[in-house]
Amino acid sequence: MRELNDTTTARTVRLKSAGPMSLMTVSRLGTVVIGLVLVMVMGDSAGVFAEETVAERFNKAMKKKADYCRTHKIDPANRRCDILKLKPADPFETEEGRFAHSIKIPNPVPEDSGYKPGMTSEEYFDHLCKAEAGEFIYKTVENVEGLYMMRPRKEATDDELSHLYALEDPYGHTNGEANMGEYDFVSPFRYSYLERPVQPPRSIPSVKQASGHGGDERMPVGYERFAGYDSRHLESMQKSITESLKSRYGITWRGISRPHDRELGIAGGELIVLDRETNEVLGVRRGFTRSGMIRNNLTGIWWLTGQACPLYGYRGGRNKDFDFTYWFVGKVLKPKNYEQSFKELTNGN
Repeated sequence: MRELNDTTTARTVRLKSAGPMSLMTVSRLGTVVIGLVLVMVMGDSAGVFAEETVAERFNKAMKKKADYCRTHKIDPANRRCDILKLKPADPFETEEGRFAHSIKIPNPVPEDSGYKPGMTSEEYFDHLCKAEAGEFIYKTVENVEGLYMMRPRKEATDDELSHLYALEDPYGHTNGEANMGEYDFVSPFRYSYLERPVQPPRSIPSVKQASGHGGDERMPVGYERFAGYDSRHLESMQKSITESLKSRYGITWRGISRPHDRELGIAGGELIVLDRETNEVLGVRRGFTRSGMIRNNLTGIWWLTGQACPLYGYRGGRNKDFDFTYWFVGKVLKPKNYEQSFKELTNGN
């Protein structure tokens, strides 16, 4: 592998956020106008609702749910009250989380986020996107064969995805990566292999077990190594258990926690690429997502479809997708067929 020269200044990509109205087509403009007229007619009550923060609406919804669950007999098999059991994510609960939050990066988020009293959720989100979000690449490495996923994500339940505080990093989370992340990285045009800590068993019978642990129900120690996927047949992926890593480079993630973010329905996260031999940070992606405007669920939160920045516009306009992590990692740790691997994302451009 050949390292490119250090860049004296990080290459930064900062793009304006697109408000939720930008997704509406012209054909719906009439509906928008009618809706605005209705808001004006509703008067003071609408004004009161508009001043409510996302956190206030979330807390009201949770209290209403708690009252219902306390006053109704709920079958133990019914999961409708499970959301009340969720607690705010603890970033330091695991060794992987503690390590991720210990990493010093060249461009840490400022203590003062720039929030001003009276800012709306949209105003604060736009400010964060312009001032802090972006891709920061300090060094690139060419012809990388594989990498180590240092902090694998866990699948999020519907309750967690609709909870304001249960997920540490809603911005960087996709259930696609949590469930089948090996397929995001291993392919003829991406990396030859992916390594990660051994994970609890999950139901994906298509992956061939190449180690001798097939009949042992105990979870083995060590690392999982995925290789061989041909981009066509899921069963072509092979998994082996190894006691040591061969990856020099690793990736990890961490959430951003500051006053006012979650209160206004905003969550930030950082994806970090580093050299495991030197602990040098090679690149950081910092992004934000905004939710709290959903009308068809209990809390108004649905992180998977939240407004996100920085903007990518890949695959015809998407700013997040199942292989979201690779979108940045591939630019820092460039696989042999890097150019080809990004053609599909950028529509051949």
